[in-house]
Amino acid sequence: MNLRRFGFSTLLCVLFAVLLAIAPPSWGQTGPAAEPPPEKVDQLIKLLADPAVKERALRRITENLEGAVRRGRLKPAARAAALERVRWYDRVEDAAYGAALVVEAIVEQLPAKLELFRRLDLATTADAVLATNTSALPVTRIAAVARHAERVVGMHFFNPVHIMKLVEIVTHDRAAPEAVERVREIAVRMGKEPIVVRDAPGFASSRLGIVLGLEAMRMLEQGIASVEDIDKALELGYGHPMGPLKVSDLVGLDVRLAIAEHLFRELKQPQYEPPAILRAKVKAGELGKKTGKGFYTWPTPPS
Repeated sequence: MNLRRFGFSTLLCVLFAVLLAIAPPSWGQTGPAAEPPPEKVDQLIKLLADPAVKERALRRITENLEGAVRRGRLKPAARAAALERVRWYDRVEDAAYGAALVVEAIVEQLPAKLELFRRLDLATTADAVLATNTSALPVTRIAAVARHAERVVGMHFFNPVHIMKLVEIVTHDRAAPEAVERVREIAVRMGKEPIVVRDAPGFASSRLGIVLGLEAMRMLEQGIASVEDIDKALELGYGHPMGPLKVSDLVGLDVRLAIAEHLFRELKQPQYEPPAILRAKVKAGELGKKTGKGFYTWPTPPS
């Protein structure tokens, strides 16, 4: 299977699964899909990634763990033990085998997610929970391709995942309350603050966040203020830890564009229409931190 079809070449880690050492109802802990913090995990973490980005992904995970050690939040022995729990795979079936929880974090395109969930549905047992990290796409549609749609939920993490506390759990009409509660418990054990929302375009977070981000881009287009000053307005005036343009760079401008296009198509409201500056940057390959340039200039990512 060509993993690049799922956008694996642009994501550090695209799937992880937690293997339980004990039977339910006790569930293992895991970290977020894009940057899992294995120091919070008691069980084995399995990561599915394109071999071409495995080295870069491991470097990012190691850097995050070493940063935690420097800040006194993690002991060196715990860092080493965490890395020993990580296993890498390049086949969906191998990574998902025996998993109690699978979290998908591939490219934000519905056809790719549907194809992957069909594979995951066949590769896992009926009692495994399948979670999608989508920030806007319909979880109901994704669940519909599974033989047991009740075990599919949304588990939306926020960048930077190892720092941001919020996890948005997305439920739908066919979701089993037990599956939702299990994912909520796991999020709490990870040290996250989960919220539960109903499946709707953009859920709660993306619907609010994308409006703020797109309006900041329009202000930049209109010359109202600089990138830095627009971000400072929200950081210093409203207590946001990070301004909307910097957040957009961290999320990825291609991801922002895909979310905006989806919400504009679904909701048909002008505030969700992508501004020209966003389309231009994506077309130019200026996707934010992951490419070294977006609204800000970032250190060039190692190849």
